[in-house]
Amino acid sequence: MNEFDRAAEVIANADTLFIGAGAGMGVDSGLPDFRGDQGFWRAYPPFKELGLSFIDLANPRWFADDPGVAWGFYGHRLNLYRDTVPHAGFDILKRWGARLPHGAFVFTSNVDGQFQRAGFPDDQVFECHGSIHHLQCCVSCDDAIWPADAIEVDVDEYFRAADPLPTCPSCTDLARPNILMFGDAGWVETRAVEKQQRMRDWLASVKRPAVVECGAGTAVPSVRWQCERVASAFDVPIIRINPREAHGPAGTISIATTALQALAEIDDRLG
Repeated sequence: MNEFDRAAEVIANADTLFIGAGAGMGVDSGLPDFRGDQGFWRAYPPFKELGLSFIDLANPRWFADDPGVAWGFYGHRLNLYRDTVPHAGFDILKRWGARLPHGAFVFTSNVDGQFQRAGFPDDQVFECHGSIHHLQCCVSCDDAIWPADAIEVDVDEYFRAADPLPTCPSCTDLARPNILMFGDAGWVETRAVEKQQRMRDWLASVKRPAVVECGAGTAVPSVRWQCERVASAFDVPIIRINPREAHGPAGTISIATTALQALAEIDDRLG
């Protein structure tokens, strides 16, 4: 029995689907791979000339030091994610979940909202690092979090945003995405805390989850750790899909390919 057959057997015998997703989940949809500085600079060439990496830019200090750069970076990503159509692998996962008694729950480090765009209910998706589709105040005048649906950010070819920039409806100061950035002491985490509790309540209601992890690497291991905790708690294997880092604890079903290809191969076996 190969790894695809093993994965299909685990899913067929499960009562629910626990989905872990990292940045690699979006690559098949055409989203850029920020792995390493070169990957980031391929997507954002002007920042290479400035010597700025993803870690440099994903820092809340830019909203105080240079709001045009901050919203250029995040505004471009917001526009990109709004325009991106989730690949067919999302539909496969959604279909698997619909077949199982307790459905599916998603734990993701991605901030792109692709699972919701693919039709997963928002209350079944825990974005542990927040969401670019929600905003908060830069100066934390209160703990409000609001949808970004009504905002449009005009970004030029140098990835600078033009005025007017998004503002807080309470105090009119600058707004920022409700995303946990590097060195971020100002992130308003109430939405994430609520979603974490929903995940815990859901896990308490299931008995035999199939843990399917897609595109989660070791550089930011939040998703890998969570999937390993769930698998250990229920004594089930992880189905780890990752073209470069598919290794895992004993019993891991390691599939070294892209998310879309692996999910399609497993789906063929499930019929």
